[in-house]
Amino acid sequence: MGSTEQTVYFSDGITEEIINALSRITELKVTSRTSSFYYKDKNYQLPRIAKELDVSMIIEGSVRFGNKRVRISAQLIDAHEDIHIWSNVWDRKLEDIFAVQDEISLLIAEKAREALGHFDLQEHLIKPQTKNFQAYELFLNGRFHFRQWKVEDVRKAADLFDRALILDPNHVESMMGKADALGFLATTGFLAYDQAWREVEELVKKALLINPNLSNAYYQRSQLKFFFYCDFKGAMADCYQAIRLHPNHPEANQQLSFLHVLAGNREKSKQFLDHSLQVDPLSQEVKFFDAYHAYMIEDYSTSLSKLKVLLAMNPYNIPAQSVASYCYLKLGEYDQAYHFFDEYEEGTIVAEDKLGIQTLASIMKGDRTQSEILVKEVERKAKTPEGFRSDSFLLFIYSIQGNREKFYKWIEGAREKKSSLLLIHMNDPLIEKFKDEDRYRVLFKELYNHSIDSAKQTDKKSPITSTEIIDYRNRLLKLLEEEKVFTDPELSIRSLSSMVDLHPNKLSWLINESFETNFNSLINSYRVKEFQTKVKNGEHRHFSIIGLAYECGFNSKTVFNTYFKKETELTPKQYIEQV
Repeated sequence: MGSTEQTVYFSDGITEEIINALSRITELKVTSRTSSFYYKDKNYQLPRIAKELDVSMIIEGSVRFGNKRVRISAQLIDAHEDIHIWSNVWDRKLEDIFAVQDEISLLIAEKAREALGHFDLQEHLIKPQTKNFQAYELFLNGRFHFRQWKVEDVRKAADLFDRALILDPNHVESMMGKADALGFLATTGFLAYDQAWREVEELVKKALLINPNLSNAYYQRSQLKFFFYCDFKGAMADCYQAIRLHPNHPEANQQLSFLHVLAGNREKSKQFLDHSLQVDPLSQEVKFFDAYHAYMIEDYSTSLSKLKVLLAMNPYNIPAQSVASYCYLKLGEYDQAYHFFDEYEEGTIVAEDKLGIQTLASIMKGDRTQSEILVKEVERKAKTPEGFRSDSFLLFIYSIQGNREKFYKWIEGAREKKSSLLLIHMNDPLIEKFKDEDRYRVLFKELYNHSIDSAKQTDKKSPITSTEIIDYRNRLLKLLEEEKVFTDPELSIRSLSSMVDLHPNKLSWLINESFETNFNSLINSYRVKEFQTKVKNGEHRHFSIIGLAYECGFNSKTVFNTYFKKETELTPKQYIEQV
């Protein structure tokens, strides 16, 4: 709450850290930053948000600053039932920010587990990044600017990350922030390619020495191996390591979808794409990869339809422009492809892309005179230092022309240069003339050596023995049926675990496995039964309905009515009338 830049980047940073912490819980599907932040400052009804994101719970909160203190409020809402599950307020010194982030994340996770079902929780979800609070502020400010996706902001972000690293040379988050910024500037042509990626490599090496379990470092190293070293197998291995450490890592899942579709693993690619669409359904980047996947599996109409939606939202989406023009070519709409870039102003497109597409369209529609002129121009530009994009079109041109000698010569040259363009284009649908040849198949297999796969999941052992299950189940039943601990409205799985003398993770598992339900449903079912007993005993004559519900442990009228109807298929009033 507030309009200063510091307020914005700090509150965004707090929110993102909580999202990252919760997303590390494998069993939870947590909507990632891009799609969550879409709703920031929008007055949408929560059921609408829940439907659009396909989620069952929503966390809503605010952050206030003043006098070097931070006041954070958060509440957890069951979006389907429109039930307020939990809320809390923290008023702390800014220096305590990591502790309060961890506390909030753990409380949210615990309340989600009580409502959804079992998953194990660690003692801490967020560890302090640095002891230097000023370095953390600079990091948050840098990340805020990087998220603007503009060259001038990314440059500013890189400078802020550098300043943070001066204050704390071991702050790995600033290292990865700078690596992100350098990769962006290198791939968009605003930094010397080799120099930028070499610096990324040093940052990743240092970060992994400090923290060998840093998932984002493995993701960054995957990018490095793909775009700089043309090492497909290495890129795949590092990306898998990133999701082993952080299964819901949005960029790593997206990258694995991309890598698998390049290698022809369509089903595997779809699995990772579906996961990315689940956790980040509103991300323009994920939506692009969804359209790109459709293109790569030769569903050109679907791909084009999705790309048109993206281009309507952002006409200057360069990857979407390129793949849309490819779709027109594959659909046989050569004139549409030829004139595709005409509607764009100079400076909003890559000029070499326009030349390349016009060349391909001329060849494919049989305009020999025009195509010969254009091919020579593409070949001329490809030999210049800035002819990176023109060079990429030569593989398509030689394939469509059926020029076997130049086709394979281009591939060998790209392999020698370790050009990532080879990885990106070798399995493109525009490459089809020579795909059935043995020479192509050998090269393809060598290039996409993709034997790396995710570790096989092993069956989890029971956390307690069969004898202990009986013992702890009986202890729990005694507490519920004889001592009626459920009448305490503040009862939680953590407080109940102390009474049972069983770790909260194990108690959560026991409730799920032995009672085949979650904590909230179990406790509220006992509260409903207690209400029914009191009504049968005539106690409703001395209390209001809601007063009697509070006596049974409910602390919310909405929760009481919802669970009562779920258990009895009657409203409380209807039940009383029948007794």
